[in-house]
Amino acid sequence: MSLKKAAIIIFLILLIDQISKVYIKTHFILGEEIRVFEWFRILFVENEGMAWGAKIPGTYGKLFLTLFRLVAIVGIGYWLWDAVRKKSSRILIVSIALIFAGAFGNIIDSVFYGIIFEDSHHQVASFLADGGGYGTLFHGKVVDMLYFPLWKGYLPEWIPFWGGDYFTFFEPVFNIADTSISFGVGLLIAFNKRAFPKKEKAD
Repeated sequence: MSLKKAAIIIFLILLIDQISKVYIKTHFILGEEIRVFEWFRILFVENEGMAWGAKIPGTYGKLFLTLFRLVAIVGIGYWLWDAVRKKSSRILIVSIALIFAGAFGNIIDSVFYGIIFEDSHHQVASFLADGGGYGTLFHGKVVDMLYFPLWKGYLPEWIPFWGGDYFTFFEPVFNIADTSISFGVGLLIAFNKRAFPKKEKAD
């Protein structure tokens, strides 16, 4: 698979990801929800930190996380280029391209959204507002909107630790970029032998 085809995959995912995020950011108030189905909702939330809403504490925690993401994307980019150069399996190149696109999509939020969008609390944010953005460079928040509460209810009492607690499956709210990363990693796990074929030893 060529680098050009991998670049097309990356471009299309980035385009869909950013269009969806910009639309949500400029049409929804933070916390606003639309129920498409009972098990699927569009819910606008912003993620200030890592996956699952985890945060790095301290004044420079967000900056450190964004810089780490930038370093990581360079590494993933090199991995993709090297895989193409070595003519690795199509499944490996597609998987890396999906991971790269997803990581890059969330990096755009983290780096730029703080300076190009207003705050979304109690208002619909404007793009490039006269008063400036809600943050500074490298301190943007990742926009999430896909929510799949497939099941809600109280867990049976016999389940250790969580028995009797109210539980929602699936609780996290995510975006197209997150989906791309998850799908890329899933392909690597599901098709591990095809992605990383063992070289036959010479006689």
